[in-house]
Amino acid sequence: MANWIKTLKVADVPEGQARVFDANGTKIAICHAEGSFYAIDDLCTHDGGPLGEGEMEGLFIQCPRHYAKFDVRTGKAVTLPAVGYVATYPVQVEGDYVLVDIGSPTHATKGKVQMTT
Repeated sequence: MANWIKTLKVADVPEGQARVFDANGTKIAICHAEGSFYAIDDLCTHDGGPLGEGEMEGLFIQCPRHYAKFDVRTGKAVTLPAVGYVATYPVQVEGDYVLVDIGSPTHATKGKVQMTT
């Protein structure tokens, strides 16, 4: 069931960076990568590290604790010590804001931005 919430202003998430938003108790990293926005759980599968505090490298975010990398499009861990997936969420931009559908977490590639007018 869709549950779109307004998160951050587009201008608050510079290209190549992530910012964390608390969505009703769930921390979500809003990532701006290669011109698109993605939403991914702010939780490393290795030890619960804060992904949103990590460095972005293209379409990947690196956990600041042990440097595991995750694909922001799919949530898939692509380097050890992390394994598996973290949830991603559908994203759209409306006006100046990034909206995230927190009711539809997925491990598919639905985290990519959908522009609306």
